Amino acid sequence: MMQKANLKKQLIGLPETKRNKIISELDDRIALELLHDWDFWARDKQLPPDTDWYVWLMLAGRGFGKTRAGAEQVRRWVNQGVKRMALVAETPGDARDVMIEGEAGLLNIYPPNEGPNYEPSKRRLTWPNGATATVYSGANPDQLRGPEHEKAWCDELAAWDYPQQTWDNLQMGLRLGSNPQVVVTTTPRPIPLIKGLVNQNNVEVVQGSTYENRANLPKTFFEKIINRYEGTRVGKQELYAELLTDNPGALWSYDLFRYKEDVPDLNRIVVAIDPAVTSNSESDETGIIVAGKDKAGLAYILDDFTCRKSPNEWTQIAIRAYDKYDADAIVAEVNQGGDMVESIMRSQVKNISYKQVRATRGKEIRAQPVSMLYEQGKVYHKKNFKVLEDQLCSWSPEDKDSPDRLDALVWALTDLMLKNKFELLI
Repeated sequence: MMQKANLKKQLIGLPETKRNKIISELDDRIALELLHDWDFWARDKQLPPDTDWYVWLMLAGRGFGKTRAGAEQVRRWVNQGVKRMALVAETPGDARDVMIEGEAGLLNIYPPNEGPNYEPSKRRLTWPNGATATVYSGANPDQLRGPEHEKAWCDELAAWDYPQQTWDNLQMGLRLGSNPQVVVTTTPRPIPLIKGLVNQNNVEVVQGSTYENRANLPKTFFEKIINRYEGTRVGKQELYAELLTDNPGALWSYDLFRYKEDVPDLNRIVVAIDPAVTSNSESDETGIIVAGKDKAGLAYILDDFTCRKSPNEWTQIAIRAYDKYDADAIVAEVNQGGDMVESIMRSQVKNISYKQVRATRGKEIRAQPVSMLYEQGKVYHKKNFKVLEDQLCSWSPEDKDSPDRLDALVWALTDLMLKNKFELLI
């Protein structure tokens, strides 16, 4: 057999069919060994940095191969004798579907009969050598209070509901072994935690774009992602893994968001709706935001039920949100839907507390006082509402689009916090 270095040069850049043909002509044992030799296949950025790192922060675009790199790092740790590891994903479902059972997940990167045993009910993987990895979620920070680990793999950290709390609890439990380490694989978002990690001395930052893995991506996937994001501000983040700075024209910045998981008793709660009147795949989403106000005059964004559904379906979702939070009123913009919104609403719950609002002033005029509430520290988010926050920070008054979540949030906070200015605002 030719040397691995020469074989690698021959295979790099080849289409998958040709690459597989060459491998199929090798001796079966050698081909199987080669197929699972990550050091052979990986690009340099997918291999651990050759430094004394505590956190390997991989900020990478869609399709870069960061999940495979994270899984292979766990495999490397197991081979080195590490016994206790944590796997932290955005949700338990994401941990299962991406980190464990996904095509690049831990169950699919090993030769037959060499991988871990997965026990979903125990949230645990166990390797033949006794190593274990326990699954945790960024939606439940308290799961990480108490457990101890030597190493951790954190996937899509920037999208966790409670990134700072979950990260802090994880750090306090990394006290086993002589060299605690964390590999983070995430698409970048400029949340405070990510920006803080980038500037720490013991964090090795690796950035990579979607284009770097083009040879291994299906043509349809690549075209879909490119068509959606190329040439846009979001594309810089999703394709090129740039940690975006604030949009100079936006009314919000990421530094304005304050978080409080434990919300105090609230004097008033509203469900605000920015309705879409059509429900096809090209329709706008219907913005549905739940917000409340406490006796100290502070506002809290409690939930985001925004969806792309038919009027009948999103009305049902809004009513369930109204019931779940025991809200005082539903506040709905009627510029597009007119009396239709109230008619559908009351056909389902006759006596629901309902309030129409109509925009007669420009979006910027209505949104500016609400963004000022954030600047004054009067608004908290119950968790990391990533899509909502990205929309707030990317929209500027020059944009022609009508952001659904932003509109619903503006109506909610206007009703809760700016009633004395309400007529001027609308």
